[in-house]
Amino acid sequence: MVPKIRRGSRTHGLLAYLYGPGKRDEHIDPHLVGSWDGFAPDPGRDTSPGPDPKVTLARLAAALDLRVKQAGTKAPAEHVWHCSVRTDPGDRTLTDAEWNTVARRLLHAVNLAPEGDPDGCRWIAVRHADDHIHILATMVRGDLRRPRMNYDFKKAQAECRRIEKEMGLRRLKPGDGTGAKTPTSAERFKAERTGRPEAPRETLREAVRQALAGAATEEEFFTRLREAGLRVKMRTAPSGDAIGYNIALPGDRNRHGEPIWYPGSKLAPDLSLPKIRLRLAGGVAERATPPAAGGRADWSPPARERRSATGVAERAAVLLDSDDEAAAQLVGVGELLDAVAQTSPATTRAELGAAARAFERATRSHVRAERADTRALRSAARGIVQAGGALGRGEDGGTTAMLVSTLVLVTLAAARWHSARGHAQQAHASRQAAEHLRAAYRQVAATPMRVLHDQGRALPDAERRTHEATIRAVLPEQGPRADSPSTKNDALIATLAQAEQAGHDPDTLLQHAIDMRELDTAADVNDVLVWRLRRIAQLSAHPGEALRRPQAGARPTKTSANRVSERNALTAAVRPAASEPRSRPPRR
Repeated sequence: MVPKIRRGSRTHGLLAYLYGPGKRDEHIDPHLVGSWDGFAPDPGRDTSPGPDPKVTLARLAAALDLRVKQAGTKAPAEHVWHCSVRTDPGDRTLTDAEWNTVARRLLHAVNLAPEGDPDGCRWIAVRHADDHIHILATMVRGDLRRPRMNYDFKKAQAECRRIEKEMGLRRLKPGDGTGAKTPTSAERFKAERTGRPEAPRETLREAVRQALAGAATEEEFFTRLREAGLRVKMRTAPSGDAIGYNIALPGDRNRHGEPIWYPGSKLAPDLSLPKIRLRLAGGVAERATPPAAGGRADWSPPARERRSATGVAERAAVLLDSDDEAAAQLVGVGELLDAVAQTSPATTRAELGAAARAFERATRSHVRAERADTRALRSAARGIVQAGGALGRGEDGGTTAMLVSTLVLVTLAAARWHSARGHAQQAHASRQAAEHLRAAYRQVAATPMRVLHDQGRALPDAERRTHEATIRAVLPEQGPRADSPSTKNDALIATLAQAEQAGHDPDTLLQHAIDMRELDTAADVNDVLVWRLRRIAQLSAHPGEALRRPQAGARPTKTSANRVSERNALTAAVRPAASEPRSRPPRR
């Protein structure tokens, strides 16, 4: 049940609309389901002979405005309180009596007409469709004072949650006041008329988020906005200092031909200029030490940056399982998702963009981290944006699959973090993002995983059995039964074989990949381990070349010193991204 509250100054005009034919949805049988005294004239059901419905409507408007006129200049300029309440399409149809109860409870909750108060405001509830009513109240009490109505929207929302439970309706998730402002009905209808897929407010919100992803300075942020073709207007104090910004879509104009400007704070609470400055103040991590095998000539800049970002995302998931300091990580994860979405090929951009839009709700809550360090995540996002667009094939496609596989686990960790703190909307948004990421992963991982499966099946039986024994020993629930051949682990077996060829010990490597993070939320444990192994062992993310096998019987052995050396290399492979160098200088 969704309440929408507005205020106005024309009682008769609103009544004319409620009892009229409707501008968009047809109004069917408009009639009162409740009023302040139960005897208000009803223009929709006046069966007495002679009177014109317009006369009855005028009488109703005069009765509602009686106390407003008596109060004179003490009455508020916008004295009309208008609340539409709509049930979910899957809910049962409420009776008129039930809608009357809903209206009375909401008016009591917001302190307009408390139960048992003879001086409550005058009101009516009009029904002209099965699934919703409109409540109209005039905000002057019988003692000619204004009602105290602080936080009326929040109180109406809370009462709707209680009504849903008691009436057996679909129970929506409670909000906490940190959500972005949704488009108005007028904005949605205008978008449909002009052929836009969404309201300008939503388009602008996504554009601002993407411009902010990994931006190092305020100047770079505004440069990105202008390069994206958006109109930007700064608001300045008398001293000349910038205190805010407005943004508009080209071609989006009002009836006077003027651009329709949106302040950043009206797009989302965290997109105001002061909030953006707080985020930028943390900076991005400077990567100054050489990478481990990060300079391979066959890895493109997008592939290198995605590979590096995967390690950063793994660490963010670990932090999300900790305490309230993890709140800062959510903002960085949101920037990373925005960076990946805007640089991915068209085949996966839709799902990745949907994941970023969904997770945007999960980045805001009332929990604030005192030591909000998001430099590693913001640096990873910056690297991805500056590396440019990635191809949907080869090493680019493989590293995208590697990163997206990890981001699924990160968003699920965010869902657990929010659920533990009662953030229902944010937890739901995190799970939605995870579903979109899974869909994107299936698209981008199909080819490299098929190649790996083929390579695993092509291995000699003796070599397969050796790696199957390793999997069975380290991860028993994933290992194949000894009396039954299985192809479930083909990609994992091929990866272990290639890691061994590269000089790694498969047992140590696999155990390290398992210990990095939990696997309970993985839809396919094998896939997660494949990508972890390929990242920490610096194997190609798209093994298109034929697997080069050692000679028969030449399974490499490792001395104790070699194993210690390898463990040191594995530790270096997962150091924080703050110590990794930039693969190329910034383009912006």
